[in-house]
Amino acid sequence: MDNVLLPSLVERFIKHLEAQGKSSFTIIAYKKDLEQFIGYLTSKEVQDIKEIKKDQINGFIEKLITENYTKKSASRKLNSIRTFFRYLKQEGIIDQNPSLDVSHPKYIQSPPRIFTKLEYRALRDFAKEDARTYALVEILLQTGMKIGELANLRTTDINGSTIHIRNYGQAPGRDVPLNKAVKKSIEEYLKKRPESKEDRLFITRTGHSLLIRNIRQIISRCFREIGVKDATVNDLRNTFIAHQLRQGVPVEYIAQLVGHKRLSSTERFLNLVKEEVQKKQGLGEL
Repeated sequence: MDNVLLPSLVERFIKHLEAQGKSSFTIIAYKKDLEQFIGYLTSKEVQDIKEIKKDQINGFIEKLITENYTKKSASRKLNSIRTFFRYLKQEGIIDQNPSLDVSHPKYIQSPPRIFTKLEYRALRDFAKEDARTYALVEILLQTGMKIGELANLRTTDINGSTIHIRNYGQAPGRDVPLNKAVKKSIEEYLKKRPESKEDRLFITRTGHSLLIRNIRQIISRCFREIGVKDATVNDLRNTFIAHQLRQGVPVEYIAQLVGHKRLSSTERFLNLVKEEVQKKQGLGEL
């Protein structure tokens, strides 16, 4: 294929991701990474896909690091480039994938943040002041679901003592049991939920779907109010996983509950939990 321009190939790749049902968050992330890569190639007067070699990709990664991107961020962008080239090879547009010859920048992955017993209780106590906030916090803490999965919940996904989590990104759909605390929080929220044509479980005061950014703002406000620093919404998921491990729940079952495709993603919490037990600074009864 002669003179294939990069922007048109990126557009084809993005449409391919959309057809696969990838989340809008994932698609936007790929698009931004690849547009940044194309910008770098353009500055080097590279416009044809066949001109891209290992050296250009290495140059892009090195430039990111000199511009104060973290090695973790640069590594993620390399993953985007690899996925793009893998697609091009599958489509027969290129014969070889030059990105496979590029090494990921080495970085030390910081351990997952796990809430202490005091942080956990303070968060729940503060959230109780508002039915919607409390239901959001309880679901995140008691099911370990992702924020995107939470935003995607429908009212019909609550079924007695279980909650159905729909496919989201690479995480599979699954049913997760609900304990009494989270069941009660959902019931209380539903009593006060505004009338709406939306079938999403969580909605705004005016009846529109509560978006990921809205949920993040609500939880971030909770953190600020109780003085919890350097925390993200995903740390509620981390805390759920750690608590389940401390309770002796099998790693395989926890991986299934939280939608981990690789068991190693769950196993990385094991050492943390062992250290907590050794130091006698565990979460206790949550």
